[in-house]
Amino acid sequence: MKKINLEIKALSPLAIGRQKPGGNVSEVEQYIPGSVIRGAVASQILKRTNQSISDDDDFHQLFLGDKPAIFQNAYPGIITIYGDCVFKPNVQVLPATVLSSKSKSGFKTGDSEKNGVFDTLIDRFCAEKYAQIYDPNCPTEHSTYGRRVDNFSGFYSEHDDDYYTPSANDCLLTRVGINRRRATSEERVLYSIAVLNESQENKQRPVTYTGLVLVNDDLAVPLQHFIQNHQDDLRLGGAGSRGLGKVKITAKAPTDIKSTVIQRIDNFNQKLCQRWSEWGKIFGNPLEILPENRTYFTLDLQADAILTEKWQRTTVISPEMLQQYTGVSDLSLHIHAAYSSYDYRSGWNSAWGLMKDVELVTNKGSVYLFSTENKNLWLQAWEDLEVYGIGDRTCEGFGQVQICSEFHLIFREEAV
Repeated sequence: MKKINLEIKALSPLAIGRQKPGGNVSEVEQYIPGSVIRGAVASQILKRTNQSISDDDDFHQLFLGDKPAIFQNAYPGIITIYGDCVFKPNVQVLPATVLSSKSKSGFKTGDSEKNGVFDTLIDRFCAEKYAQIYDPNCPTEHSTYGRRVDNFSGFYSEHDDDYYTPSANDCLLTRVGINRRRATSEERVLYSIAVLNESQENKQRPVTYTGLVLVNDDLAVPLQHFIQNHQDDLRLGGAGSRGLGKVKITAKAPTDIKSTVIQRIDNFNQKLCQRWSEWGKIFGNPLEILPENRTYFTLDLQADAILTEKWQRTTVISPEMLQQYTGVSDLSLHIHAAYSSYDYRSGWNSAWGLMKDVELVTNKGSVYLFSTENKNLWLQAWEDLEVYGIGDRTCEGFGQVQICSEFHLIFREEAV
């Protein structure tokens, strides 16, 4: 597999709809889903080639084959550093275990009024084993109200050991309805479309999104050339006939996928042992000792996932599910904690001209803590999980996974 880095520059507002079942309020995603990018590329290929699809052509291998190209979500990559807008492609999703001050939430970087952000996964695990209630407060606030903390979600990017929150601004565009018989504006008919702005609030720089396409080696170069040659022709989202969805996509040359998962797992286990020892110095003996022969690892969802167990939708990845997805048989695999929530997703299938089925999804940022006694069995499986994802419809950007997010190593007293 090769990876193609995408930089998507918004040239007009993007109507990336997020319609919930039974709702009639216009909503917009804060990122570009992989399914939208995938549909735009596929539509452009069919439009340019004007050929029928066969089982052995490149189009079938890219989108309908056994190992189709994986179009990951594109997240906003513009961060503000000391007043200047900088593009950073390494955007990640904050884990669900992250907390920040309730009154002045956010990263400390660039804003002295913020109280910082920290992760609680390892401390929650230690507190449970030491029979303690874990109820953290803000380490920098002194007032009673200001010491309260709450969940802090979204995206983050690291730059020179500082952390920033990349984001895209949205707004409502109000339009006038058209009378189809007279081809003039219809009296007393107005409607609004929720869209992502094409530029920052200061209007100085277009919003740029960063994404990935993972594709087989023999099709990586042709796909990259096609996207690059038609970078001004693709439209993303709805309302394209009304001037929305215009983008410029830059596809970088394909590169090999280099995994750092083993290093992240080793760092996670080292920090876990260190933190466990610190809890022992304060609270004495735990309910059970920390086994030396077990390797702990987390699954952090970097995109919404469609999970199924025994033909039913679920929001928890059980050990049996994980073994089924990876093809690894490991009786020692155990799940210790799950932090997840759910939502619903639908969409529009341009090829069929119909709505997609409403799916129950596990929200991005969800965290699952596992352990195993057989580390060697999982070495390849961990790398494959980060490439191929987990769950259904992974080729559309669902189920993207990161093993042992580095943000889990940021504790309360080290809030960033």
